[in-house]
Amino acid sequence: MKQSIAESVSENDSWFFDASHLASQLLGDSIGSNLFVVGYAFQLGLIPISEDALLKAIELNGVAIDFNQRAFILGRWAAHDMDKLSELIKEEKPEFIPQDLDKLIEHRIKFLSDYQDASYADQYRHMVDRVYRAEKELGTGSQELTKSVAHVLAKLMAYKDEYEVARLYSQPDFKKKLDEQFEGNYKLSFHLAPPLLSEKEPKTGHLIKKEYGPWVLKTFNMLAKLKGLRGSKFDIFGKTEERKQERALISEYKGVIEEICQNLNADNLKLAIRIADLPRDIRGYGHVKEKAIREVKAKEATLLDEFRNHKPHQVAAQ
Repeated sequence: MKQSIAESVSENDSWFFDASHLASQLLGDSIGSNLFVVGYAFQLGLIPISEDALLKAIELNGVAIDFNQRAFILGRWAAHDMDKLSELIKEEKPEFIPQDLDKLIEHRIKFLSDYQDASYADQYRHMVDRVYRAEKELGTGSQELTKSVAHVLAKLMAYKDEYEVARLYSQPDFKKKLDEQFEGNYKLSFHLAPPLLSEKEPKTGHLIKKEYGPWVLKTFNMLAKLKGLRGSKFDIFGKTEERKQERALISEYKGVIEEICQNLNADNLKLAIRIADLPRDIRGYGHVKEKAIREVKAKEATLLDEFRNHKPHQVAAQ
C-alpha cells in the first residue's frame, strides 16, 4: 500500500505514521486519529483553511470539542517534531496494568474470571503461585520470573476468540464511548472473518473478511452468554485449527514453566526469564499469528536446550 501511494503521488509528497497508536497513547482513544491526521496535514500546509476556521468547525460540530481540538493540535506537533512527540509518549504513557506483583496477579485473576469464570482464573493463580514459590526458594529476592509468567500466562489464557469478541462488544462501555464521540443516527458496521462462515483466498488460504451490519450486535449479546461453552465438547468454534492451537499454547507453556520450576537455580534464573517471556512476541491473527508462533517456538527450543544443559557455576574451595 505504501509503495502504491508513493508511486502515485511521489515519495516527497507522502507521509506514513501510525496515527491510531499515537492517538491512543496521547489521547486515550484511537478515534482521535481522525483529527490528528487533519492537524498533521494542516501543519504541512496541505489544507487551505485557517486554523481558526478548523477549530471553530470542531466547536460547531459539538461532539467531544476539547478532545478533538487537542487531537488536531497534537497532529500539528507530530508534523513539526515527531521525535519529540514520541519522547512524550515514552515519558507519560499511562500504564493500565499494575506493576506491583500482588496487584498484577489480582488484576489478571479478575480479568480471567470475567473472560471465563472463577475456576479458569484459579488455574492461573495456581500456576503463578507455583512459580512464586520456586523463585522465592532461591533466596535472591527476585520476582522477575513470577512477573513474567503472570503477564504471559494471562495473555495466553485470554486468547481473543468469538466469545471474547462478543463479550467486549456487548459491554456497556462500548456503546457509551460511541455515544460520546458521535451524535445523530450513526450506523455501525463490523468487518469480521468468522472461521466457520468465511471463505478463504484461493492462493493464500487466508480467511476473507466481510462486512456485517448493526444486527450483529444482537448476535454478540447472545454469544457472550455462551462463553461457558469455551473449550467444552459443545464449543463449535473451538474445533478450528486456530482455536486448538491457542489451547495447545497454554498447555505447552505450563509444561515449560513446570520444567523450569523443577530445575531453577540462581545461575539459570535469567535464562528462565527469557524463556518465560518468549510468548510476548506472539501477536496478530491468522497467518500473522501462525508465523509468530513458529518463530517463538524455534527460539524456545534453542533456549530450552541451553537451559537443560546449563551447569551451575561452582566456586572452587581455596
